[in-house]
Amino acid sequence: MSELHLRHWPKGLPRHLSIPATHLYDNVEVAARRFPDKAFLIYYGASLSFGEFRRQSEAIAGYLQQRCGLRAGDRVLLDMQNSPQFALAYYGILRGGGVVVPVNPMNQAKELAHYVQDSGARIALCGQELLAQVQPLLGQGLQQVIVAAMSEYAGTDSPVALPAALAEPARELQGDGLVAWRDMLAQDLRPGPLQGGPDDLCVMPYTSGTTGLPRGCMHTHRSVMSTAVAGPEWVRAPTDSVGLAVLPLFHVTGMQMSMNAALYRGSTVVLLSRWDRDAAAQCVQHWKVGSWHAISTMVVDFLMNPRIAEYDLSSVWNMGGGGAAMPDAVAARLQELCGITYMEGYGMTETMAPTHINPPGRCKRQCLGIPIFNTDARVVDPQTLAELAVGEVGEIVVSGPQVMQGYWGQPQATAQAFVDIDGKRFLRTGDLGRVDEDGYFFMVDRLKRMINASGFKVWPAEVETLMYEHPDIVEACVVGARDAYRGETVKAYVVLRPQARGQVDEQQILEWSRGRMAAYKTPRIVEFVDALPKSGTGKVMWRTLQERENAAASPG
Repeated sequence: MSELHLRHWPKGLPRHLSIPATHLYDNVEVAARRFPDKAFLIYYGASLSFGEFRRQSEAIAGYLQQRCGLRAGDRVLLDMQNSPQFALAYYGILRGGGVVVPVNPMNQAKELAHYVQDSGARIALCGQELLAQVQPLLGQGLQQVIVAAMSEYAGTDSPVALPAALAEPARELQGDGLVAWRDMLAQDLRPGPLQGGPDDLCVMPYTSGTTGLPRGCMHTHRSVMSTAVAGPEWVRAPTDSVGLAVLPLFHVTGMQMSMNAALYRGSTVVLLSRWDRDAAAQCVQHWKVGSWHAISTMVVDFLMNPRIAEYDLSSVWNMGGGGAAMPDAVAARLQELCGITYMEGYGMTETMAPTHINPPGRCKRQCLGIPIFNTDARVVDPQTLAELAVGEVGEIVVSGPQVMQGYWGQPQATAQAFVDIDGKRFLRTGDLGRVDEDGYFFMVDRLKRMINASGFKVWPAEVETLMYEHPDIVEACVVGARDAYRGETVKAYVVLRPQARGQVDEQQILEWSRGRMAAYKTPRIVEFVDALPKSGTGKVMWRTLQERENAAASPG
């Protein structure tokens, strides 16, 4: 890390942070010994203590080992919305020696099939509202599915109600290979001794590649621990400050900042399964929430609430996130309403959340921040890898303990993702940025082809692959379109078969797409064209269409 980056280092914070060289599950045991009766998770009025969390996660581990044959290093699919069961399953898998494969609960069966086949997962834990997407994969890689009803962990005395889609009582399960969550816990099986250490695989979240096929990012207990410890240290979070978990826990930011960091510190977390601006405000008021992480689109929606002035938000002392730059007007409104500055940061699935965060008290807007503890980040020429001067635009590369080991089963992609600079292994982020005279990093553009829709990464090639399954689509090219709310949204240029022209309309394509891919990937705009621009070698010139879209969105 250069001296420039240290110019505005948070006063009183060490530049190096010692990371516990332990298994992540040790945090459960430590918290349970220190705070056995303290609430870890509050879920629609019901609370789960650290002591009870340990007991149930051990029962899950025992069942996975003794009834599902879980062995050390086995990958286990976790497909749930934010809930106590997500956290319990996550740590139950780890206690049993497995590797957590968290997936977006918006994924459809065809998308889930790739995760199952690629990771080799034989076991899955899912919410019952998602079972229709998971059950078809039994016998196609999956052998056993443990099914949870979110309603079983919700309370009755709460200022907010459990979303109707999750309020259904536990269903009677039909079919082989299925077991109810409550039946698993009722067996109360004990797992074997905790095995494994900091350098064993811990969690494998998936991120999409330019080929369109999502790739598993191999994270160890050490890399997961690094940002779980660093995040709260950076903002000096008190142990008894209550957090609000509104970001999805399957995503590394929510996973680390809302769940794993809180468990490490022994802090209480209020969980919401779905984003709802009134529910969030009511939770802040009722449980005196002090800190929460939210992407900019959530903050925009939160502050646009015409009832916002009715809520007491005075307890909030910290709010931060990333995904997209925070608009000036929104940041100013947050400052006016809560007296706090939104703290922007930067990270990737490959880095288990943050590599950069703005320094407390010295935040810059639309800024990634500075590299955090133990992290070396640079802006380099994408071709020569030479470090660039202040203000020059190049690719952001990072080296640190939070960086993944590589992509699961993808040695070539792994080799392409890393470079050696000055004897250190750096991850190529694929993001173009610059450093200012104070050592702060700013995003400029994306080297890779990617759409950022409300913080979710959408890879056009993956969407195109799914759209080509439509019987009337000859060709499709997906680009990012400007969107006032989501930042970017997905637009598809479509060439129809001659016989379908005039018979198939844009709305039909949109509805067809919604049934086959996650909502955040689904095109929101379809434009029919007679042909796609192509190069001399026959490749679709997606950049031409993207530039056309950008030009159309530019004022004047």
